[in-house]
Amino acid sequence: MSSDAAQLIEQLDPAATVLLTVECQRGVVGPDSALPELADAARESGALARVARLVAAAHDTGVQVLHAVAERRPDGRGASHNARLFRAAERLPVQQLTGSTAVRIADPIPVSENDLVVRRLHGLSPVAGTEVDALLRNFGCRTLVVTGVSANVAIPNAVFDAVNLGYTAVVPADAIAGVPADYTTAMVRNTLALVATVTSTDDVLAIWRGLRGGR
Repeated sequence: MSSDAAQLIEQLDPAATVLLTVECQRGVVGPDSALPELADAARESGALARVARLVAAAHDTGVQVLHAVAERRPDGRGASHNARLFRAAERLPVQQLTGSTAVRIADPIPVSENDLVVRRLHGLSPVAGTEVDALLRNFGCRTLVVTGVSANVAIPNAVFDAVNLGYTAVVPADAIAGVPADYTTAMVRNTLALVATVTSTDDVLAIWRGLRGGR
């Protein structure tokens, strides 16, 4: 076994690992997405299906799952306005409104009663300024597995924030998506690989299967 493989096995210890899905909600990656190009990239690349496989495996292995959802109150109270992205989102035909179907976790991702959904009304990061850090510490988390969308904004934010807070970030590169599609590859190679352990969905699944079988 290589040192890299041994390190990944250690990092993915179910007792100290949390799986984070980022903005895998119907209004982002579903068929009625506000961002159809991103939704197409997530589905056509297979990233969304791989997130679903990882979540199912986490359920089977006892790995805690957090779903990070971005939403907006109908009155816009508390929403950020200090970037072009936020202002553009206000004009989209599909709004990520609190309580709407747009902010439900998208198919085919399974959601169990033990999963936690962390909702944010502001900002770009699913970690900074949310409950995520406190929850991770309460779970005894050392490794955060980051999946979902988008490789353009929320995924790098989550990875950087996790590392800055002292967690090890693991990124299954085939379980994230962005636009254009080749940007995701460049982001992983030139940025995320510098601060996170980059792996594949199959490698994570194989390790969790092995750990489950060894119980």
